[in-house]
Amino acid sequence: MQSSAISRNYADALLTLATKENGRDSFGAYINGLADVLEHDQTFHRFLAAPQVSEVKKNEVLGKALDGKAPALFVRFLQKMVSNRRQMLIREVAEEYNDLRDEQEGRVHARVTVSREMSDADRDALAASLTQAIGKTVVPHLHVNPAILGGVIVRIGDTVMDGSVRRRLSVLKAGMTR
Repeated sequence: MQSSAISRNYADALLTLATKENGRDSFGAYINGLADVLEHDQTFHRFLAAPQVSEVKKNEVLGKALDGKAPALFVRFLQKMVSNRRQMLIREVAEEYNDLRDEQEGRVHARVTVSREMSDADRDALAASLTQAIGKTVVPHLHVNPAILGGVIVRIGDTVMDGSVRRRLSVLKAGMTR
């Protein structure tokens, strides 16, 4: 089985547990936090990756570290991942968890390129406009690129909507040179 399919299965199980506990936000915060620690803390990364450290010891340490800080169900889920030797997939499980949650809650993420920084009011207006156009809640991730001159470029998945001034000028130029 591919690691992405395995990660998706674990994420689906975690989302089911989180929903049952009415803790989608908190479970998401824990798995994302663990993924960040795993990525940035070499000691933690080496500890989880070390084959010479038994799964019993890893589970014991994780249990003590998260006792009273994370829900018991989340800790047991994490320990099950360790028992199944899937602890190094925490980053992928976190990403799949976020994707599944977005999918179930009707959210899409859009990469939005603008020519200059936007005010919060403009960002909210853009998000509302995109949400109305797409029919799903759009979470815009803004990137500034002065080279587009004006307008916006919106990328949602494989779909690109280019409303930039640069593109309009190039279309106009192509029309004038025919």
